[in-house]
Amino acid sequence: MNPRVLLFLCSLCVLGGESCFPGSNAVKADEFDRSKLAVIDDLAAAALKRGDCPGAVVVVIHADEVVFRKAYGLQAIKPEPTPMTPDTVFDLASLTKPIATATSVMLLIEQGKLSPDDLVSKHWPAFAANGKDKVTIAHLLLHTSGLTADNAISDYADGKAKALERIAGLKLEAPPGMRFKYSDVGFIVLAEVVEKISGMPVDAFAKKHVFDPLKMTDTTFLPGEALKKRIAPTGLRDSKIILGEVHDPRSFKLGGVAGHAGLFASADDIARYCRMLLRGGELDGTRILDEKTVKLFTEPHPIPGPGGKDGVPSKLARSSGWDVNTSYSAQRGELFTRGEGFGHTGFTGTSIWVDPGTKTVVIILTNRVHPDDKGNVTQLRREIGTAVARAVGVKGSKKE
Repeated sequence: MNPRVLLFLCSLCVLGGESCFPGSNAVKADEFDRSKLAVIDDLAAAALKRGDCPGAVVVVIHADEVVFRKAYGLQAIKPEPTPMTPDTVFDLASLTKPIATATSVMLLIEQGKLSPDDLVSKHWPAFAANGKDKVTIAHLLLHTSGLTADNAISDYADGKAKALERIAGLKLEAPPGMRFKYSDVGFIVLAEVVEKISGMPVDAFAKKHVFDPLKMTDTTFLPGEALKKRIAPTGLRDSKIILGEVHDPRSFKLGGVAGHAGLFASADDIARYCRMLLRGGELDGTRILDEKTVKLFTEPHPIPGPGGKDGVPSKLARSSGWDVNTSYSAQRGELFTRGEGFGHTGFTGTSIWVDPGTKTVVIILTNRVHPDDKGNVTQLRREIGTAVARAVGVKGSKKE
């Protein structure tokens, strides 16, 4: 069948349906208007028609239950058109930062092996080179370290050990704490700190302490052959479609395991992870994080930003691994209260928004970079975030 025809049919026919995780509490009928979630079908169909992405999986959690779970469009356009399914596994890109790396950092903090105020050089002495001796763990988590966003791809050409040596030798672009600049390098550094303290690479640490206990069975770095049939392909590398390998070029050069990118997961697994956070660190009787650690992980911190209207500073905020209120917050939509929720996006087209005040999570997974590294899901994220907020009873825009 012609891929365009199949894509159109898939946009009309929703695959999958509502799903409830075992053990979750029932949602009371008067807590939100479930019927208002139906507009997500129209929003997804419009995004597919615009060519924003080949397909998507959308999951909404409210009051500890999955109240919406649907797949749209195509999982793959090339080499063969393949319908999207609710259990599709995605390259999460930068969702790796909070889910794997920052969660691992929080566990080490909880264990007393690390502090947000620790100098990075305490755990990685070589990192102090070229004026980085004042950079703390908190600076890295908040993207206020002064590090560059991404160092040259050529720095990764000679393997992991040499790449880390070159990162340790980088100079800062700004004094620590004085500037917000989203940095992949900072999270590569955090993963190295996790490994130096725990003796385990970040993928193994997160698997042992987070993914396996939470029964996130589709969540992994370096997915095996058995999982590849459910993985959504991404863009191009050496003129070939990327399938089952990380899209991010620096993570790829590091062997597919890095603090900033490399994690793969399904929407169902991410839903379990987010439910754990909203439940104060516990799910199905298994505790992953203490409640105090979840608070430390997700509470907002003001970050330096440009002036707002009439010279009043913008109320920019991040938490320790999550976005709160910056230019990266489109998936919050127009109604959820600014500065109270948290979330993250991924370059491949993935996003999460968590609104603790309404006990709501919006998970949107797409492979917008397939098949040609184009596509843009910013509008879809914003529209779905707004629709979900309206459905759970948020009445009007709450501006800063």
